[in-house]
Amino acid sequence: MPNNKSTKRGRQGEPLVPDSPTLVRFAETLKLRGLAAATQSEYVRFARKLLERLACAPEAVTEEQLRGHLLRLKEEHGYSPSSMRTAVAAMRALFGTHLGRDWKLFDLVRAPSQQKLPTVLTRAEVARLFAVVREERFRVFFRLVYATGLRLFEALQLQVEDLREPDRVRVRAGKGRKDRYVPLPAAMLHELRRFWKTHRNPKWLFPAVGRGWREKPQCRARLGTIDEPMGQSSVQHCMKVARAAAKLPVGTCTHTLRHSYATHLLEEGISIRLISAYLGHTSLETTLIYTHLTAVNEAGARAAIARLLPPDDLAPPAAPVPTRR
Repeated sequence: MPNNKSTKRGRQGEPLVPDSPTLVRFAETLKLRGLAAATQSEYVRFARKLLERLACAPEAVTEEQLRGHLLRLKEEHGYSPSSMRTAVAAMRALFGTHLGRDWKLFDLVRAPSQQKLPTVLTRAEVARLFAVVREERFRVFFRLVYATGLRLFEALQLQVEDLREPDRVRVRAGKGRKDRYVPLPAAMLHELRRFWKTHRNPKWLFPAVGRGWREKPQCRARLGTIDEPMGQSSVQHCMKVARAAAKLPVGTCTHTLRHSYATHLLEEGISIRLISAYLGHTSLETTLIYTHLTAVNEAGARAAIARLLPPDDLAPPAAPVPTRR
């Protein structure tokens, strides 16, 4: 196998786009900017995709060529607004920030986000999901996400030492690289401890099991020495299978459990500001979307508002209702 991981290769092993010194320095610049590892990887991937298609060095790319490339992603490949925003941000970082190209193209391209309400499961649907997941590591993982509202990558990165306190879990370097603490139910802590005893990895709560672990019993025996967490793809695949088995709404994914957590807390009367802090949102506006998803009806709100007003002792008595003779 080729050892050069920074070079994309074709079917016969020939390099398609060798990483030029500029692309290598671009990757280093992204690290220096302190961007999340996943963002760095995506930006470099988009840059390689452009250079593979144009077969030239980054310095030789023109504004018109980049315009054509972005149009191709949007029209021929059908990129979603979210993917288009990532592509444009990657190109702005490479050609604008790194190479200093003052191109008007970056100010012209717009990919407005679609204002869609997220999918939220009912509590019965959440229970149905847990019931169909047979593999313990996935079942415990999904229950943890629902019990804490963590993002997928945040839950995967949890370490044993993050559970030092009995009633809350430490979320390290979440979105925006901000640590926070989230309440952890005692029952969930008990489940995590019981699951950890099946592998006893000194670092990770959910260590990777490796390929072919079902056919290789020795893979289970070495879980305690694995130095990387479980992968996102395996979790997403399990959710896809479980969604079909539990007959859950289309669009249900692991992140849906986070949306359900926030919505169900709001239904229980928990402060929106507190929920926002638990979710790790930097703006309360992001959390307010859940007010559109709760099952609390307006009649209940009207009744609560009516109770706020004390009786007026000075008000004249109500006029008698006329009766028929």
